[in-house]
Amino acid sequence: MGNSPRPEGTVQSVDRAVTVLEILAREGEAGVTQIAAELGVHKSTAFRLVSALENRDLVAQDSERGKYRLGLGLVRLAGATTARLDVVRVGRPLCRDLAAEIGETVNLTLLSGHEVLYVDQVAGPSALQPKDWVGQRLPTHATSNGKVLLAHLPGDRLDEELSRPLERLTAHTLTERGALEDDLRRVRERGYATAVDELEFGLTAIAAPIRDADGQVIATVSGSGPSFRLPPERIPAVAGVVRRAADEISRRLGWNGS
Repeated sequence: MGNSPRPEGTVQSVDRAVTVLEILAREGEAGVTQIAAELGVHKSTAFRLVSALENRDLVAQDSERGKYRLGLGLVRLAGATTARLDVVRVGRPLCRDLAAEIGETVNLTLLSGHEVLYVDQVAGPSALQPKDWVGQRLPTHATSNGKVLLAHLPGDRLDEELSRPLERLTAHTLTERGALEDDLRRVRERGYATAVDELEFGLTAIAAPIRDADGQVIATVSGSGPSFRLPPERIPAVAGVVRRAADEISRRLGWNGS
């Protein structure tokens, strides 16, 4: 085993670090001596824990009093969670309206790591037994939602994503970087993405971006159904409806439309 730390030691450190955050949340602020006493550890151990948390901005030290309090890093983490919950809460009624209007299944998604995470779904009247996508993580390059999220990534992040191997799921999946880059360019130009028989043969999906108050793309909404019900000639009309729904969700999240 050499000098490798034992897994149980790592878990114990994580548990202690979380306890430190709970102590600061309860007390407002606390010194190393108090934290060490509550954890039942030596002061040097408590100091290492708060130093590691301070390096991640999860705690901050009052330079005059020498005590620690919760840091702004927690605000960023909480803000990310709140934004995700807001998308579902705000988007749900609009997704219902969209599903009723286009008659197909509507999904809300977010980017999670290198994949698309499906966080909500509403079935339209034409979807007799819709597949439940909620909670599933799917490849970005093979889905309309994923293409929208990819298209609005910063250049360095997009380069990182496109440098990864692109799995071929059907004969229509875009696996060549140049072809996918061209498709993403079209997504940015027209304001929506399509995936026709790319994730599953016989499935067509159309997605549009959802923006936050700062105009950043944080999620997507899509309409999907059997390709025979969403033929090429119907896609522009459906895309217009999906885009209007996405814009309205964005406005309700604080986006001013510019």
